[in-house]
Amino acid sequence: MKTKRLAALLLCGAMALQLAACTAPQSKGTDSPQASQSQSVETRTVVDDCGRQVEIPAQISRIVPSGPLAQIVLFAIAPEMFVGLASKWDDSAQGIIDEQYLQLPVFGQLYGSADLNVEELALAAPQLIVDIGEPKDSGNEDLDTLQAQTGIPTVYVSATLESMPQTFRTLGKLLGKEEKGEELAQFCQRVYDRTQSIMEQVGENKVNALYIMGQEGLNVLARGSYHAEVLDLLTNNLAVVDSPTSKGTGNEVTMEQIALWNPDFILFAPGSIYEDVDQRDTWKDITAIQTKRYVQVPQGPHNWMGMPPASQRYLSLIWLTAQLYPQYCDYDVKEEVMEYYQLFYDCTLTQEQYETITDHAFLS
Repeated sequence: MKTKRLAALLLCGAMALQLAACTAPQSKGTDSPQASQSQSVETRTVVDDCGRQVEIPAQISRIVPSGPLAQIVLFAIAPEMFVGLASKWDDSAQGIIDEQYLQLPVFGQLYGSADLNVEELALAAPQLIVDIGEPKDSGNEDLDTLQAQTGIPTVYVSATLESMPQTFRTLGKLLGKEEKGEELAQFCQRVYDRTQSIMEQVGENKVNALYIMGQEGLNVLARGSYHAEVLDLLTNNLAVVDSPTSKGTGNEVTMEQIALWNPDFILFAPGSIYEDVDQRDTWKDITAIQTKRYVQVPQGPHNWMGMPPASQRYLSLIWLTAQLYPQYCDYDVKEEVMEYYQLFYDCTLTQEQYETITDHAFLS
């Protein structure tokens, strides 16, 4: 059903593009993006992570992300190349993301809400559309369709928690940003390898945990879902369900089921019930609430645990690991969080910003 909806969306966009092409006045100059793109340029052929051969310009300077996940990852390596966004920045981006990037036009996303405005995207004349994330059954067809209807090369780069270093190296080669890509890759590799080493020491003694979402606190990140990669790595994720969803909203469950799971530790998503959970009768007997072993996931400008599950999850490998297993962690959480923000957002966090972002994130 989603594939049909996406195909219909792209078809409508293509029709709009054809109409615009028939009615729009011709540009007389050669300085506009549309005019410059029509000139002969050198190209190269790349093979993306779907196995598709795609001809792209030899030099890339104008890109568009296919969705929010791609937006986060691409912003870390090449913010200056953005000509538009897949989604608006969260309000918490103020003071972290440079104002020039907050004002970029929003074109929508290929998947998820599937609200991509194909016409507006094409008129912005990017040289490349980049899709990043987990592989999708319809990925080849979707990207081929989008590329054919916009005339813009479209490539897919795989990204998981473990493979993110390679993702940045691939993007570095793709965008001519090898040095920056390697710097980002090395940061991710260092944090991931250290986390794996810590979890080997933890062994079978993982904390029994749940990730709770939603205004009523009745949605969970299910074990085995793409969004639960960090949770599954660091904890014994108790949320075992029949059909884990790939949506960021998680799986809806009942309070009775949460009580049966009875976690020792709970992560509450931003906007969930963290603030008053200890006043709710239905939660008072949950072990994590009784022992006050619950926190709220930091957000700014993105949720550290994912939603979407992009490179900001490495912040959780830094922060959450130290909360759960402090006896194995000999690093300075604040220092490494500051390093991440400088490297991935080009932002030097102030003490006030750090405290605001991590408010409620630490066990007392």
